[in-house]
Amino acid sequence: MARTTPATLALDKAEVAYELHTYAYDPSADKVGLQAAAGLGVDPGMVLKTLMALVDGKPVCAVLPSDREVAMKKLAAAIGGKSAQMMKPAEAERLTGYHVGGISPFGQKRAVPVVLEESALALPKVFLNGGQRGLQVALDPAAARDALGAVVAGIVA
Repeated sequence: MARTTPATLALDKAEVAYELHTYAYDPSADKVGLQAAAGLGVDPGMVLKTLMALVDGKPVCAVLPSDREVAMKKLAAAIGGKSAQMMKPAEAERLTGYHVGGISPFGQKRAVPVVLEESALALPKVFLNGGQRGLQVALDPAAARDALGAVVAGIVA
């Protein structure tokens, strides 16, 4: 498995401290974030999933605990929009440059607004996709927020 991805390069460029963790990715898993948490042996609330959505037709990246669901109205409101919907997988892959199951909020092909679930900031460490299926980066949630320039809001249902 490659340990250098656009995500790790973006973190290195931003001088963000992180640790790499790998796990056996299961392409048949219903919930990739939950499968990652099990593979890493950590609480699912510490593994943040990256979801690509459209708010009023414009792309946005939502980052939230893997054991929670995004509330679309809250996501839209977080960036001053009216409505939100999930982006189609093929569109998410084209926009981010990553494959579904390996989409990282870091180092995407095109910069889009990022909304981070506020509860993540209370954790001592979070795991986010490292830009490849089976690769996670562990880092301080405030460092992730700062590196992403994320809006922090309550976006879980």
